[in-house]
Amino acid sequence: MQKSTNSDTSLETLNSTRQGTGAVQMRIKNANSHHDRLSQSKSMILTDVGKVTEPISRHRRNHSQHILKDVIPPLEQLMVEKEGYLQKAKIADGGKKLRKNWSTSWIVLSSRKIEFYKESKQQALSNMKTGHKPESVDLCGAHIEWAKEKSSRKNVFQITTVSGNEFLLQSDIDFIILDWFHAIKNAIDRLPKDSSCPSRNLELFKIQRSSSTELLSHYDSDIKEQKPEHRKSLNQIFGSHLHKVCERENSTVPWFVKQCIEAVEKRGLDVDGIYRVSGNLATIQKLRFIVNQEEKLNLDDSQWEDIHVVTGALKMFFRELPEPLFPYSFFERFVEAIKKQDNNTRIEAVKSLVQKLPPPNRDTMKVLFGHLTKIVAKASKNLMSTQSLGIVFGPTLLRAENETGNMAIHMVYQNQIAELMLSEYSKIFSSEED
Repeated sequence: MQKSTNSDTSLETLNSTRQGTGAVQMRIKNANSHHDRLSQSKSMILTDVGKVTEPISRHRRNHSQHILKDVIPPLEQLMVEKEGYLQKAKIADGGKKLRKNWSTSWIVLSSRKIEFYKESKQQALSNMKTGHKPESVDLCGAHIEWAKEKSSRKNVFQITTVSGNEFLLQSDIDFIILDWFHAIKNAIDRLPKDSSCPSRNLELFKIQRSSSTELLSHYDSDIKEQKPEHRKSLNQIFGSHLHKVCERENSTVPWFVKQCIEAVEKRGLDVDGIYRVSGNLATIQKLRFIVNQEEKLNLDDSQWEDIHVVTGALKMFFRELPEPLFPYSFFERFVEAIKKQDNNTRIEAVKSLVQKLPPPNRDTMKVLFGHLTKIVAKASKNLMSTQSLGIVFGPTLLRAENETGNMAIHMVYQNQIAELMLSEYSKIFSSEED
């Protein structure tokens, strides 16, 4: 708990982007983790600010794409999807192994590439405005995998490019590194695999894994390249809109949410730090993969014995919703409700908003917070109070669509709303049928 809280307060926000030329306000995609949201700016960075490019004649379209994009980068490549501090080590350049030296880098992920900056965020922005070129990694055809055998540090993954460059990225904060892994993997998966990428054989740079978990991650990244008859049916529970998941299942509460809650209530209510302690990242990734492949999931299986893996996967599900459980259109209304001074008025305002939510949001919310009240009831054993759970779930379940204000203040409201939903659960959901 303390670790996550400290990391929240230590991450800065990029306010300077709102003043300099070359920064256009927009909403960042894939801001799943509340740690990450505190470390991200809401901007689109134009790397060559103020530079007017000469029109390109039609015959130049025959040039290779990787040359053409250097002349006039497509707009989609300039859209920042995620940015923040990570530990980075470059271990190969063009296939030549390099000595591993870790350093802190400010990392910017766009739709096709990653840029590494050695300086602080403010200096990085200044360099971007003046046309300074950072170290850049083209993600087209790249491969990403967990690489625990490559370093004694925890939470390490590797990116291998088709040109033979290899990078290790790492963070001590579990949820931050997991969100980065998925953001980069999603960016890679969206890119073309063959004709638009350099022609070097991708298989030369894929690393063989030594464990079954890593092998499963390898299969996850290559699933789209398999022949149709050998391909699993993608269920895509993680990363899908809540209402779409519920429509496919003909319910108003996703079965995965109900399964996780059942498992936690069966064997996790008394566990110290339940929902605060992080489970093993590789195992959570494996669970996520199985769920998205529409494979039968048995959470009583010995491989899910660590209940923190189950709670970690459940939190990941909510973080990866394209729109939070508390819809964007309701965020400001919930904030205004929590600001009310009179407690009864505050409860009635929140209750009224809950009743107006779409059925999947309202019903899932009721099931989740009903479950969390059982966690609080065992606080003497699991040490998870209403306030503790508010800190864990507040930023996970609700956030503003466009973070234009003070994010630290928003976090306070997020926590308070989650706490009220817990402490006044029976009153807020009293009109709902069981």
